[in-house]
Amino acid sequence: ARSDHVIAVSAHTAGHVETLLGVERSHITVVHHGVDPAPEFSPADLAAFRQRHGIEQPFLLHVGAIQARKNIGRLVDALASLDPQVLLVLAGSDGYGAAGIHERIRCNPRVRVLGYVSPAALAKLYRTAAALAFSSLDEGFGLPVLEAMAAGLPVVTSNRSALAEVAGDAALLVDPTDTAAIADALRRAVEDSALRDELIRKGRARATQFRWS
Repeated sequence: ARSDHVIAVSAHTAGHVETLLGVERSHITVVHHGVDPAPEFSPADLAAFRQRHGIEQPFLLHVGAIQARKNIGRLVDALASLDPQVLLVLAGSDGYGAAGIHERIRCNPRVRVLGYVSPAALAKLYRTAAALAFSSLDEGFGLPVLEAMAAGLPVVTSNRSALAEVAGDAALLVDPTDTAAIADALRRAVEDSALRDELIRKGRARATQFRWS
């Protein structure tokens, strides 16, 4: 109420500021987050990293807190219909509802929970994953989408909240409440080499449109 102007990180968030907080739209400006260029690593360094963390098989990567709105339960269900060699790696600290999620995945050998990882480790995960699996139910922005794209990683994300706004046409967009649709998109992102190449190309181009400068 005291501010002269409000900056929102996405049009989705700006809509919430307007409708939920009663701020006039003319007093809100959308300024998207940026993403830095992804660091490079040697093949030997990446191989040693994967061996150290027990993720030498192909894996889908989810980046973010382990919490209810991240929709991890449906990701695990979708994983069950994919090639049994494919793992799901969760990189992020615990959030709201984490206890129930941990209980559900505790005995699933195809799910690796890394917890919080350093920026350097996260960069290596982006460089070695098969695809980013980010079917969140609600995001104000969704920075992992851009981080993955900058690293040349195909992205599967939700068609709602700010995620479609950030991803543009450079990702596979799915209904996050439709487990079969999530599974189909993940399968295509992993197995369809032509589609992978297209997503990587479009993703890298998309990421260049979001710079901190």
